Amino acid sequence: MHVASRPITTNQTGPHEHLAQRVSRALRYPLRKPVAEHTHEAFELAGDWLGKRRLPLILDAGCGVGLSTRALARQYPGHAVIGVDRSADRLSREHGNLPDNALLVRADLVDFWRLALAAGWRPERHFLLYPNPYPKAAHLKMRWHGHPVFPVILALGGRLELRSNWRLYVEEFCLALSQATGIETVVERYVPEDEYLTPFERKYHLSGQTLWRCRAILPYAPGLPPAL
Repeated sequence: MHVASRPITTNQTGPHEHLAQRVSRALRYPLRKPVAEHTHEAFELAGDWLGKRRLPLILDAGCGVGLSTRALARQYPGHAVIGVDRSADRLSREHGNLPDNALLVRADLVDFWRLALAAGWRPERHFLLYPNPYPKAAHLKMRWHGHPVFPVILALGGRLELRSNWRLYVEEFCLALSQATGIETVVERYVPEDEYLTPFERKYHLSGQTLWRCRAILPYAPGLPPAL
């Protein structure tokens, strides 16, 4: 049975007034958070898996139960698709066998992104599908574009695509991306055509909510994040 999803509500009337300040800070001050040991181990395993395939990389960041990773692996059979999520429970749910060109990894995304950049990973495509919107204004720093790791996300380069059912999140992401890279992007309306990449995408679309996305082709820029 389909359960309707309620639209996101927020106490913001437009892009956050401190967004530019948060992005400037992320570009000036390095992220000093220690990398979790379990993410170190997961990254090493992922690196070994990727090295054996010698295929262009697609990152599915925050992949949840892994349905999007499976779908992307089917859409791009000539690529290696790595889905990363911090929840062992979500990743362990049964949704059928993984395609041979897909891998699910339990890791802290903030740490995984940093390790990927340090290792010279250069994803051809990079998806951020329906991240937690943290709609309260006080939670700006928890949105990816307000987080200190934001320059690392952009520095990996490739075709980056963010999708959300909250237009303001996408608008802020576009503004932050432009501020950090000088690359202009626009908020686009997105209508799923063939299959839903995530359960959230399906739920939001069937509830009549408009879906939005931000897309950008980014250069590999390891010098974008500030050095420690």
